[in-house]
Amino acid sequence: MEKYEAIILAGGLGTRLRSAVAHVPKCMAPVAGRPFLEYLLDSLCGTGVSRVILSVGYLREAVMDWVDPSRWPFEIAYAVEESPLGTGGGIRLALSECKGDRVAVLNGDTLFHADLDALMEASRGQALAIALKPMTDFDRYGSVTLEGNRITAFREKAFCAKGLINGGVYAIDRRLLDLSSFPERFSFEKEVLEPMASGGRLSGYVHDGYFIDIGIPEDYDRSQRELPEFQAVNDVDRRLPGGRGWTLLLDRDGVINRQIKGDYVRRWEDFSFLPGILEALRGWSRRFDRILVMTNQRGVGRALMSMEDLERIHDRMCASITAAGGRIDGIYVSTAVSESDPSRKPQTGLFEAARHDCPSLDPERCVMVGDTDSDEAFARNCGIGFVRMES
Repeated sequence: MEKYEAIILAGGLGTRLRSAVAHVPKCMAPVAGRPFLEYLLDSLCGTGVSRVILSVGYLREAVMDWVDPSRWPFEIAYAVEESPLGTGGGIRLALSECKGDRVAVLNGDTLFHADLDALMEASRGQALAIALKPMTDFDRYGSVTLEGNRITAFREKAFCAKGLINGGVYAIDRRLLDLSSFPERFSFEKEVLEPMASGGRLSGYVHDGYFIDIGIPEDYDRSQRELPEFQAVNDVDRRLPGGRGWTLLLDRDGVINRQIKGDYVRRWEDFSFLPGILEALRGWSRRFDRILVMTNQRGVGRALMSMEDLERIHDRMCASITAAGGRIDGIYVSTAVSESDPSRKPQTGLFEAARHDCPSLDPERCVMVGDTDSDEAFARNCGIGFVRMES
């Protein structure tokens, strides 16, 4: 894996979040009891990032006092803006603190789970490339026109039913991008990106990973629920084994989709994928020979929904997973109401059914992902590994 550095632009003022971040920079806005920057740094674990440069300015002491470099598997350094330099000046200053030539740049108030390693590889030999996020029904962001892998235009904010946005993640080669002629303070977007696009010199690569920008109160509020879920998915991803001959077993509610407390997912409109799970399933589809869902669905047994309702949900779920590049190879369901029913987890009936269908399934090369004690007991009873989804 190629090693490279990453710059995080962490000096934002957070003027639209003043009630939440009155005394800290925007990257330190609290999300479910943790600074947003912690989620961003955690998302770089397991990538080729070997060193992170935090570009700080406004209230930088809050960042510097909080960061404990021993918590992450990469070096952390700083680029300090004594006065605001704009996005361009800030990036240029941070680039001067880099040791290598290949650098990723990320916004400190946005988490875009683009495949950084793939972006860096695809952009090899190019001065600058952008990770682009597909979106639907949006007007908060300007859209990007992409022809092949060339960005040809940036369009102003307007309602767009379907399009691409600048995800705020860049791949830069310092040997090929010369920013020395610009004034001390300048806009990277207006004075670098737009001229490069109009000249056909700017590359864009589409990544459909999880995206959230906490710059406005509505999305900041949304992050309080979504980011811990996204973190839980990524933690599982880093802890899973996998390889030739391995089978991955997944609980459904609380692992693939958000669980409805005190109720059941009775129709597709109630179903909501956990943030990041579609990207994770895409990766797991390459790492595991089989991916099987094993789920208790007592709502059917209680006649709160029909088996046909459940099958429709699963058909839509699998279609969405397939469209995102992942797969589900089989779904095993217990609709039993009784806790002692042999088909119901933590009893082993679902696993035994899978072994009957797949005689080559090896318990020593199986791992279960679940979010409850019952899932863990199921894995233990089946003699297979277990990884908990902590939500």
